[in-house]
Amino acid sequence: MYKDKGKEPIIKNQDNLNNKNDTNNKNKAHKKSLDESLKVKINPKGKANRNAQNSVNRIAAIAIFTLLQIVVLGLMLYEFSNYSIYFQIGFGVLSIIIVLTIYGRHTNSANKMPWMIFIMCVPVFGILLYLLMGRPGVTAKAKKRFEEIDSKILPYLKPRRSILNSLEISDPNIASRVKYVEDYGHFPVYKNTDVVYFDDARKGIEDQVRELEKARSFIFMEYYAIQDTDTFEPIKEVLARKAAEGLEVRVIYDDIGSGGFINSGFIKRMEDLGIKCRVFNHVSPFFQVIMNNRDHRKITVIDGKVGYTGGYNIADLYTHRIEPHGFWKDTGVRLTGDGVVTLTALFLEMWNAVKANDIDDNDLSIFFPRVSYTAVEKDCFVQPFADTPLDEELLGENVYMGMLQTARKYCWFVTPYLVITDELCREFEIAVKRGVDVRIITPGIPDKKVVYAITRSYYNELARNGVRIFEYTPGFCHAKMCIADGQCAAVGTLNLDFRSLYLHFEDGVYLYNCKAIKDIEEDFKEMFKVSTEVTDKYHSHRSVPLRISQCALRIVAPLV
Repeated sequence: MYKDKGKEPIIKNQDNLNNKNDTNNKNKAHKKSLDESLKVKINPKGKANRNAQNSVNRIAAIAIFTLLQIVVLGLMLYEFSNYSIYFQIGFGVLSIIIVLTIYGRHTNSANKMPWMIFIMCVPVFGILLYLLMGRPGVTAKAKKRFEEIDSKILPYLKPRRSILNSLEISDPNIASRVKYVEDYGHFPVYKNTDVVYFDDARKGIEDQVRELEKARSFIFMEYYAIQDTDTFEPIKEVLARKAAEGLEVRVIYDDIGSGGFINSGFIKRMEDLGIKCRVFNHVSPFFQVIMNNRDHRKITVIDGKVGYTGGYNIADLYTHRIEPHGFWKDTGVRLTGDGVVTLTALFLEMWNAVKANDIDDNDLSIFFPRVSYTAVEKDCFVQPFADTPLDEELLGENVYMGMLQTARKYCWFVTPYLVITDELCREFEIAVKRGVDVRIITPGIPDKKVVYAITRSYYNELARNGVRIFEYTPGFCHAKMCIADGQCAAVGTLNLDFRSLYLHFEDGVYLYNCKAIKDIEEDFKEMFKVSTEVTDKYHSHRSVPLRISQCALRIVAPLV
């Protein structure tokens, strides 16, 4: 437990009670207003979709079978080592080599140390688990395939020097950050792009349905999780109708992300409707070394002119039809204009790289039409970007750190999980020392209790150094956003955790001088109103047992 505050006067307890009641009333009013505006039907029990039960069983069976393989193989190797001194020495040498290899990786120590400790303590099981979950990237074969696809797609992402020049005149510091993403991620910055912000996933999904109706050429959708229930139904109806009209309609989903939502017949049902469908990194019951890399992106592209991204998936949780974790807060953006080109490129990269034996696109130019569009906003800078586990360039983390480094007045974050590196933690602290108001919003109700405990283990260090911590009391905040000084913002799929920053395929949009940033700022202020600040609580000294337990959680954090 945290430091005992001792006995408090009755009047203070009464004030605390009144404050608690005020917070509860605010939460109820906040939730009621959202429910009324969205006209949602709530199922508080959060019952699972029966049609997906077979898929849940499949994922569970695969997980168990894979674990058994690791255990059996580990026990065999361990027992064999007892009978062979040479094998024991060889495995010890191999452990040392792998540990030195990990140590020599160009990444932060927080990500390396847990694996080094685990492998040295239990070499056999440590090495097996590292091969499955700890490797920094996919296999050389998969990496080569992505590089081949990118060589065909990158020519369509042509930077415009005139746009960067105009940004350098407006704000040289921001321009240098944008140039970094352009040079090392190959993602140009655009103007002639209008941005609409959605403060709730349901609003974004409903807007997508309306825009899908207007499609005339092609529709691309790529999501970590798709649930074939009420939320997806209106989208599916439009996709089927557009496919029947002759449009190119494609859907990608991640096998792990959608595993609890759809069954094995989903692809066939989609193809029967004329909707082309592919699954990323199909989960196999046999030991794989790339199973840990997932497609966490959320992208919709319509005719290369309109695009969507953000934190939300296409599932009932995000539209409040079920509420197992209180009110589910999520956000997103719609882009219209030149900036959609990057989202198109990201989808085509994944579509063509999913499997080597799939039929690739021979002519990509048909998906990069010259769009005739004149943006309402003339001085809005938009830079969609992506991050992958294929290289050592930590683009997503560096975007966040760049926002902290360039912030002058304030820099606010909201994230469902807080499992950060030493480098990012230090940037938070340095920003505070420069006089920047730094705040982080995390969930008030967890969806994963272990990860929630790990998230809270980071509070003390941040709070002691002046970072303000808030917990979103209405429920679970799944949004992944950052805003600085009311001038720039980032919205996308990147959580502040090791998985998003190191292991997953992610995407986001960096915004500068756009009207939507004002909407994002107002949404942050609304979240603060219904959140509880816990900075003081976690600023105080921790007891020895709590300190030990949190240190243990921090060690295993990169493994979760």
